[in-house]
Amino acid sequence: MTLFVPGPLAAEIEAVRHVVDPIQKRLIPAHVTLCREDELGRLSEMELDARLLSPHLKPVTLRFGEPEAFHGHGIVMYGIEGLEDFRFLRQTILGALDLKPQRPHITLAHPRNPQAPGNSLDRAAGLRTLPPINFNTLCLIEQVMGSPWQVLRSIELSAS
Repeated sequence: MTLFVPGPLAAEIEAVRHVVDPIQKRLIPAHVTLCREDELGRLSEMELDARLLSPHLKPVTLRFGEPEAFHGHGIVMYGIEGLEDFRFLRQTILGALDLKPQRPHITLAHPRNPQAPGNSLDRAAGLRTLPPINFNTLCLIEQVMGSPWQVLRSIELSAS
C-alpha cells in the first residue's frame, strides 16, 4: 500500500528520478510506502476492506529532509515532519499498536538497480527545499515478475 506524490511536486521529483535512476522511475512513480505486503498479508480481504473504509483514515502531510545516499548509489529523502500521523495511518490500517518501525521516505534511486550515469546527490540537490506534501489518496498496488507496479485500488482519505 502506498501514497503517491501528487501533482506538480510529483513532476519535480520525477524529473530528478529520471536522471538518477530511470529504471526505478519506470517501475513506480514517486511514492511513500505505507504498508508492505508482508504486513498486509496478515489481514483477510474482508478485514482489509473494513479498515480501508474506516472514518479514521485521514490525509497525511509529510515534509522530507535533504536527499541522502544509502547502500552505495541509492538516494533517499526521509520524512522529518508528519511522522506521528503517518504512524497513526499505518496503525489504523494494520490494526496493531506494535508495528515494526517504518520511516516514511521517497526513494529517488534504488541501489538494486544499476547505477545510472546521472546518479549523484548533486543531481538531487534541487529537491532540498520541497514544501510539505499532502497525501490524500492511498493506493493498493502490486508488482508481478519485475514489471511496473499496477494500482489495484485507490482510496480517497477524508479530512472530515
